[in-house]
Formats: sequence, C-alpha cells, structure tokens
Amino acid sequence: MNYGIVKPVLIAFFISVLLSPMMIRYLHKLKFGQFIRGEGPESHLKKSGTPTMGGLIILLGIVIASLFYVRRYPMIIPVLFVTLGFGFIGFIDDYIKVVMKRNLGLRAWQKMFGQIIVTGIFAYYLINYTQTGTSMLIPFTHGKYLNLGVFFIPAVFIILLGTVNGANFTDGLDGLASSVTVLIATFFTVAAIGMGHNDLAAGIWPVSCATVGSLLGFLVFNVYPARVFMGDTGSLALGGFVAATALMLRLSLFIPIVALIYMIEVLSVMAQVLYFKMTKGKRLFKMAPIHHHFELSGWPETKVVAIFAITTAVCCLIGLVAI
Repeated sequence: MNYGIVKPVLIAFFISVLLSPMMIRYLHKLKFGQFIRGEGPESHLKKSGTPTMGGLIILLGIVIASLFYVRRYPMIIPVLFVTLGFGFIGFIDDYIKVVMKRNLGLRAWQKMFGQIIVTGIFAYYLINYTQTGTSMLIPFTHGKYLNLGVFFIPAVFIILLGTVNGANFTDGLDGLASSVTVLIATFFTVAAIGMGHNDLAAGIWPVSCATVGSLLGFLVFNVYPARVFMGDTGSLALGGFVAATALMLRLSLFIPIVALIYMIEVLSVMAQVLYFKMTKGKRLFKMAPIHHHFELSGWPETKVVAIFAITTAVCCLIGLVAI
C-alpha cells in the first residue's frame, strides 16, 4: 500500500483544524455573521450571527496541501482553477450579503455570468491542453465510453453549472454539504488511485485527497451546532471541485450516482417552483430544498444530515462497483 496518499489528507486536515479557530474569531470580529431569512425554518433563527464565509478555510486547506504536488502532478491545476473560480464567485456573493447587508447577494444574472466565464475557460483548457477528449465512462459497462463529440462542450456547461448549484442548495444544515461532499471526494480519490495507470487519473488524487482532509478539518467546527458556516464561498467551490474532477477523470456520468443528494436538492427546488405555479399557490413540499421538508416534518437536523450522508456513502459504494 502506498501511504503517500495519506499525506495530502493530513496536511489539509491540520491546516483546516488549525486555521478554523483563528478564522472564526476573525470573522466574529469583522461581524461577518450569517443573516437567517425569516421565511426559513423557525428553528434556524438562533443561528443568526454565526460566522459565515468559512469556505475560505476549506479553500486554504485544499490549495496549500495541493501546492506540494503541483510540480509533479500539473493536472491538479485545472481542478484548482475551477474550485477557486467558483469559490471566488461565492466569496463575492457572501461579501455582498454579509458586509453590504444585501441579503440576496449577487443578482442571478451576475452569478450566472461569472459561472459561465469560469466554465468556459475550463472547457477551452480541457479540449486544447489535456488528453481528456470528449468521452465519458458509462457506469456499469466496465470500460465502455460514450463519445459526445460536438456535444461535449454543452455537456461540460450542464455538468458544471448543475453540480455547482446542487452543492449550493445542499448547504442548508449544519454539516450537511461538508459531510456529503467529503464522501464524494473520497469516491473520486479511490477512483483516481484505482485508475492510476491513466496519466489523467494519476494527476488528480492529490487534490481530491486534500479536499477530503480539508473538509474533515472543517467538519470539526461545522457539525451541529455549527460554529462556522461555509457560505457560498465553500458550497460553490465544492460543486466546482466535484464537477471538474469528474470531467478530468471522464467520470461525469457518475455524478448522478455519487452526488445523488445534490441532484435531489436541485430537483426538489425545481419541482416546488413548477408545482406552485401550476396549482396557483399550492406547495409540493413543506419547504424546499428538500432537507427543510424533512426538518419541518419533525426530523431533527442531525438526523437529516446523517441520513443524507449515509445515502451518499451507499451511492459512492455503488459508484465504485459501476466503474
């Protein structure tokens, strides 16, 4: 066994654990506290003032740990670019919400414009400077690929934007997005190591290991009751990481399996809005995204997080069987 794979996990973990208390105090000092919307669950009102923008901690852990491996594994760079790019968009959104006191943050078109720019640059790099090609491994076929040809670029946009917004919707309970994503990152780590004969896969495992370690360290302070929230800084960055890693490994078709929770969260919001319009005011769920529906149905917050994490763990095991 190659114990070298543990190093980026531990480096990122200790960076995250050591930085978190200092960052939390600093965010408190700057009064970067989360504003809780009145239309959200009433039980969440007590969370008002909890420091947000904690995604900076996650990003620092990922980046610092990954930098030790960049020269040897340059394929880390595009994944880091997407992760940081979406994290920057999330940071601006959080800054507007928290500092400028505009609760809606960036306007929808501004956020989408930024996401399209980051995705476009990544797609251009993917096609012109990597050997990824336009193929994706088909789950459960054990080696058969789907070649998308000219449809690959539109697929990249759909995959990235869909995954990023799925991660964003998942970030609504203490430790939910963190615990779900650490399992997804673990899946990609195992997949990358298992596909180590592939040059593309060989270059990805350090950044996925760093993501696992950084999220584990962040979870120490993010589990219920959370002392810090990741904010859009973290959730958008993590969605970018998941999509970019999947694309680099040609495992994009595995996202609906391993990131099933992301997909369910997005679909629950879409279904709620559509049903509300079709029935002129009726609601399909008590509240969307769906984790709030379970909360309002009487599930403790910790139970919702645990069930969603267990579901993700099972989905990741299915994903490994499907490779």
